[in-house]
Amino acid sequence: MNTAPTPQASATTPPDAISATGLRKSYGDKVVLDGIDLRIPEGTIFALLGPNGAGKTTTVEILSTLITADAGQARIAGHDVAADAGSVRRKIGVTGQFAAVDGLLTAQENLLLMADLHHLSRREGRRRAAELLARFELTEAARKNVATFSGGMRRKLDLAMTLVGRPRIIFLDEPTTGLDPRSRRVMWGLIRDLVTDEGVTVFLTTQYLEEADQLADRIAVLDHGKLVAEGTADELKRTIPGGHIRLRFADEAHLTAAADLFGIATADDESLTLRIPGDGTLPHLRAVLDSLDSTGVRAESLTVHTPDLDDVFLTLTGRQNAAPAPAPTHTNSQMESAR
Repeated sequence: MNTAPTPQASATTPPDAISATGLRKSYGDKVVLDGIDLRIPEGTIFALLGPNGAGKTTTVEILSTLITADAGQARIAGHDVAADAGSVRRKIGVTGQFAAVDGLLTAQENLLLMADLHHLSRREGRRRAAELLARFELTEAARKNVATFSGGMRRKLDLAMTLVGRPRIIFLDEPTTGLDPRSRRVMWGLIRDLVTDEGVTVFLTTQYLEEADQLADRIAVLDHGKLVAEGTADELKRTIPGGHIRLRFADEAHLTAAADLFGIATADDESLTLRIPGDGTLPHLRAVLDSLDSTGVRAESLTVHTPDLDDVFLTLTGRQNAAPAPAPTHTNSQMESAR
């Protein structure tokens, strides 16, 4: 599903940080991107999901001026990526799948080297390095060789190096690959802070579905070089069937009465539960409870089950083993002694 960029933002809509129309890229006979459109407002986090080989990294490489598209147009902070690549590079920062730090240097030296590349004065470079070391809780390790760092520390330093030049748009290509769950959540917090504290725009590619669910304002799913869906996490989940309310009863009499009340429900006599299809919204939940109240049927518990991004991903891409670190199977909300 492609959403064409609009030429101008309205007075209440942030301007586009990133926009693209009809991006295409092939390598020989292999089509990697097949005409994708993007529109990403300033100060938001956008996540691009997709199986291996879907074209995620190629999209980042085109938008960050590392490679050129075969067709289509893209603009970053108002600058054309093909015609004005220099201006684009001054606005962006890129963190790849693997930390691009020098293990033979200390953390401070890595940051000072990046400051030199950004043509900061010696004084400003040291000030910026100290600021970033403090922000990423690396001050105590500032003078240690990066070769001694853990994976999480290396990824934090990599992100800090990306920020030396104060980019307004940051591309994070699978930034938490290989990190343990605790380090991954630390990175999530740092990414959120960049947006809330500094108003930067983050373009995130990931195979971790929970990561996109936790961070992204909007999510797009890329498969075989095409965008097959785009929306908020909740919007995408609502496109997938399977949501239901599960009621548990104390005895068969109440289960049977409830089953008669909800004709489309599925009863399980062994577990004394009733499954009622629904979208999990408050109006639907209220309607079910009101129906039980009106007839005096009492449920022992109620659980709402809604599709998650795993369901969205597998339904849209049809690849059963594409996501290495899936999110939990369901989002549950339980109300004891529901009526």
